[in-house]
Amino acid sequence: MQKPIIYLQRSFREEFIAKIKEIAPDYQISTELSEEELSNVEISVGWKREKELALLNSPRLKWVQAISAGVDYLPLSELEKNDILLSNGSGIHAISISEHVIGTLLAYYRGISQSVKNQMRKKWDQSGIHYDQLSGKNLLVVGTGHIGKQLSASLQSLGVNVYGINTTGRPVEGFSETYSIKNLPKIVEDMDIVVGILPGTEATYHIFNSDIFQRMKTAAMFVNVGRGDTVHTKELATALKEKHLAFAALDVFEDEPLPADSDLWELENLLITPHISGMTVDFQRKFMNIFLKNLKGYVENGELVENQVGLKRGY
Repeated sequence: MQKPIIYLQRSFREEFIAKIKEIAPDYQISTELSEEELSNVEISVGWKREKELALLNSPRLKWVQAISAGVDYLPLSELEKNDILLSNGSGIHAISISEHVIGTLLAYYRGISQSVKNQMRKKWDQSGIHYDQLSGKNLLVVGTGHIGKQLSASLQSLGVNVYGINTTGRPVEGFSETYSIKNLPKIVEDMDIVVGILPGTEATYHIFNSDIFQRMKTAAMFVNVGRGDTVHTKELATALKEKHLAFAALDVFEDEPLPADSDLWELENLLITPHISGMTVDFQRKFMNIFLKNLKGYVENGELVENQVGLKRGY
């Protein structure tokens, strides 16, 4: 009988392939498969939509290890129906995304984004530059997972007062206070900065909308590095045009790539980055730290030890 397959949907360095073989010697490791071989996949590392149907129909598929932190692009209901385990890459991008957020905050508060635009125009302008002090600001992190905790730790070293929002309001180390997601509309009223780091689920769809933006201070800043569809794009654009909030920085969007005819490109009080906040140095090693631990647990007792996703809740 053919060995069950560990299907790597991207290439990994030989040092990691060797470790996979050491932990799972009874498995075949493949990066390219025929249609017939797809039915023999037991573990899929990564998920590509063009292979989705074949993998879901595989009688042997038992576990999908997503490479990303977000898993809303996977067929969660089908995985649940087929009793397939799912784990994600949560935590890999924590430092990268935290540094990205801090960079966007400083770019706004220190007038750097304005200066870049002025440089393109060959314009020397000190009097028109917006500047402020990040230290002492009240910042709300909406999503207190791996990334949120890393961001909080980094921001506190800069003198920022960091508060958190999660599903239940449970206390999380590193946050001055945490609140339930149902209290988001009330809490944003007292915040200078709101940072979205939410997964894409039915519960979080368009959670950042006109109600939230109109409740924020007119001098406030909004940043999103979670899922693009957590933000109602048109309502954010309106809020920025009408100065319901001062500035926004978006790294993720409902439609990607952002269409050339989008109104967002024309907004002077918006910083657009092309979904780059998660780009991570030595990604393979960080990812394999998660996958190899899970592989060992799976081979030994069929259980995942890190980042298992609840298929009903979607994270």
